Amino acid sequence: MIIRKDDKRLQDILKRGEIMEGEYLHTVLDIIADVRTRGDESLAELTLRFDGYDMLKGGIEISKREMKDAWEALDDRLKLALENAKANVISFHEKQLENTWIYEKTPGTFLGQKVTALESVGVYVPGGKAVYPSSVLMNVLPAKVAGVEEIVMVTPATGGKVNPVVLAAAYLAGVDRGFRIGGAQAIAALAYGTASVPRVNKIVGPGNIYVALAKKMVFGQVDIDMIAGPSEILIVADSSADPDHVAADMLSQAEHDELASAIVVTDDLELAKEIESSVYAQLEELPKREIAKKSIEKYGAIIVTDDLNEAADITNNIAVEHLELCVANPMEYMLKIRNAGAIFLGANSPEPVGDYYAGPNHVLPTGGTAKFFSPLGTYDFQKKSSIIYYSREQLIADMPDIRVLAESEELIAHRNSVIIRTED
Repeated sequence: MIIRKDDKRLQDILKRGEIMEGEYLHTVLDIIADVRTRGDESLAELTLRFDGYDMLKGGIEISKREMKDAWEALDDRLKLALENAKANVISFHEKQLENTWIYEKTPGTFLGQKVTALESVGVYVPGGKAVYPSSVLMNVLPAKVAGVEEIVMVTPATGGKVNPVVLAAAYLAGVDRGFRIGGAQAIAALAYGTASVPRVNKIVGPGNIYVALAKKMVFGQVDIDMIAGPSEILIVADSSADPDHVAADMLSQAEHDELASAIVVTDDLELAKEIESSVYAQLEELPKREIAKKSIEKYGAIIVTDDLNEAADITNNIAVEHLELCVANPMEYMLKIRNAGAIFLGANSPEPVGDYYAGPNHVLPTGGTAKFFSPLGTYDFQKKSSIIYYSREQLIADMPDIRVLAESEELIAHRNSVIIRTED
């Protein structure tokens, strides 16, 4: 697991997401086309085939009563934790809100931007290898803060059942409608609408490879948050880092699934050896050790560099989803970082704090896309319209410039629409 920066293993790890463009694509395209053509009939067949649930008998929609019942039946301690997490998420995302603005450029010219919440959003909640009530909060609450009118949740009913904690979180977060569907077929239903499932303006939320590809394929028909790949963490560690802490943080990602990646970059070879030893010792105690072991052995690495400046260069090149800075001066070192989904500063800020509780969103760019994507936020649920007002006097003043620009593009009707208003 200990390597140098030029080791081929690192490139293999970074390219693991390329599997998405292979054999799965044709299957996803076929599912989307079928749902688009046959609607609920297709949803019923696919849901029975993939999830073992007969929606024609059991129903496709999750009632508000079911969500409320799930919340009321929840353990009080878990209720409190979810309520506290909700408060933190709302508090953070309220600070991201953008507002309409307008200013007077010159007498008679007003320019600005009108900020409007999206009308409807679809939230995908996974239901496979793990249960993610935290994803419900992280996807729904920013949309609520932004002012989205209708939030529609879709989640697979494996064997006919939706996890009650997910239902409880949906009630707490304020989901308006819920549906027992999953996979690429759920994404297609949200994008195009069926007799039962409303069409939405945007789809957010993580899912498996079929879900990720389906989101990619319907982009343009609707907006999406991002193309989410397997989970990943990178930890920059110097001699001040505790090897057991770093090992535990590597495993916190490795247990997600076999494709998850956990990387450490350090300038201390002895620390690297201690971390490696601790990873395998802690691995034996994990309930999901088989998943974590495959992840660590295939996509885990401890990269030893000459110094921490070199470590920063590697970190920026990888552009990881979760970045932990387990170094003596994390605030100072953060200034070297350009590309990361979320940055966790210091020894007492492990990644799960962000996953569940602190407030910043845990829906983050993966697979190097942190070079150009941002975390999910309220800004993802708002759209902007430009505002332009001209008085006749200002139109006359600016007409010569507008005219020459229109003529340079040989768009004479453009020119004429200005001239006709400025001629006496």
